[in-house]
Amino acid sequence: MTAPGTWAARGAVVVMPSGLMLLLGAWGVRRQDAIWRDEAVTYDMAHRSLADLWPTLQHVDVVHGLYYALMHLWFLGYDATLGGTLGAVIGLRLPSVVAMTLAAAGLALLGERLVGRRAGLCAGLAFALIPVVQQYAQEGRSYATVCALVVWSTYLLVLAAARPRPRLWIGYTALMLFACLLHEFASLALPAHGAALVLARMPRRVLRAWALASVTVLAGLAPLVVFSARQSAQISWLMWPDPVQLLTFAVLAVLGVACARVPVRSRGPVGLRAVGIPLLLLPTLLLLLLSHVEPAYVDRYVLYYVAGFALLAGAALARLLRPVGERGQTRRRQVRWAAVLVLVLAALLPVNVHLRSPDSRVDDLTAIARTVGEVARPGDGLLFMPSRRRVWVAAHPDGFRGLHDLAVAKSPLASHTLYGTERSGDAIRDRMLAARRIIVAGDPDGQPTDANDQEIAKRATLRDAFAVCSSREVHGARITVYARPGECGE
Repeated sequence: MTAPGTWAARGAVVVMPSGLMLLLGAWGVRRQDAIWRDEAVTYDMAHRSLADLWPTLQHVDVVHGLYYALMHLWFLGYDATLGGTLGAVIGLRLPSVVAMTLAAAGLALLGERLVGRRAGLCAGLAFALIPVVQQYAQEGRSYATVCALVVWSTYLLVLAAARPRPRLWIGYTALMLFACLLHEFASLALPAHGAALVLARMPRRVLRAWALASVTVLAGLAPLVVFSARQSAQISWLMWPDPVQLLTFAVLAVLGVACARVPVRSRGPVGLRAVGIPLLLLPTLLLLLLSHVEPAYVDRYVLYYVAGFALLAGAALARLLRPVGERGQTRRRQVRWAAVLVLVLAALLPVNVHLRSPDSRVDDLTAIARTVGEVARPGDGLLFMPSRRRVWVAAHPDGFRGLHDLAVAKSPLASHTLYGTERSGDAIRDRMLAARRIIVAGDPDGQPTDANDQEIAKRATLRDAFAVCSSREVHGARITVYARPGECGE
């Protein structure tokens, strides 16, 4: 029979990291009610009926289809119960907060299984403190959920490798398939898992079981991959990876490999390094390799790589901060490492504070809608430049109420698209010339312009037939008021 103190110790391993993650996820989660464009897409798609959602996915964003369907079901319950009290922003981000909380708990259990309780506790705490983890814990997208599923599938993999049982392999397969259906690049965790088993020199029966599970996952994912390949133009905006994202990965990779050099004793047949290093390195490196064929790298696509870093860092911290007298550890060394840890946390604090501000994302749809509402008059014309910025309406339609969208032919909902469809360039020009004032919601200065007929017609007509009355730059956008020459003051 397990002693009460043992249960309490095991409970602390899970409760402390998950509690910290929940606290950090709740801290500033509203972000002054700012929503950025990707979250607006989630909100829009989740609030479409399933009958409208399916034809939309046949045209665009099928890779996120399962997530949108789940969010649709979530909002059905949330709007009916808590929506009026907590608001739409909380509802949009709460599932991600919960997912990262579960990820921290799973990582703590994984660290405990691989090394010990102290290592599991430190791994879970380290995971919660990583800025990029906190960032995606507060976004209404699928990446936090995918991260949690990969963490828990890794935990089941380690259990199954130690004591092969059908139910563990079935659970592993189900979680990995779920993760991959939420985002295709979760499949890059499979090579990392396979590498872990090979590095651990597991017997052939374990390797065969993993291979069967992987083939099952890939077979279940294949229809989505084939269908989504038709929509590959959606990521045509991707170029070479963002240097800041690459730097984040490089720093964590170097630190993780350095932590792996700290000697630790693994508890089972699959060692810490065998799990942590492939999970940290392989998914990102494989995605970068794929990007040489077709640009596809964004760090959030393989966000779960941070779990590998947290495992390695947690085990190293547990070793360096172990109690005085254990294997000759001196109090001076323990204090020194504690001081280093405090300095690291102090250095991360400004980053974590910034992540809770509206400026931490690409744009702020709340500020954009507020600015449009301040400068517009009822009956003014409205243009989005480029047309994909029409997504700004999704989160705050009231800010654009009373304005006439001069370019739209069919709304996003009616056209089963994300941004709606627009009229021909000539038709847009004719409608613009019939207006006296036009509000333009467009990209900030310095952004590339689209070269299709509609955007060319918008720019040429504004230049030839209108004058700039006022212009305001909002985070991620520029709101400009145009009027016929000599009528700005009216």
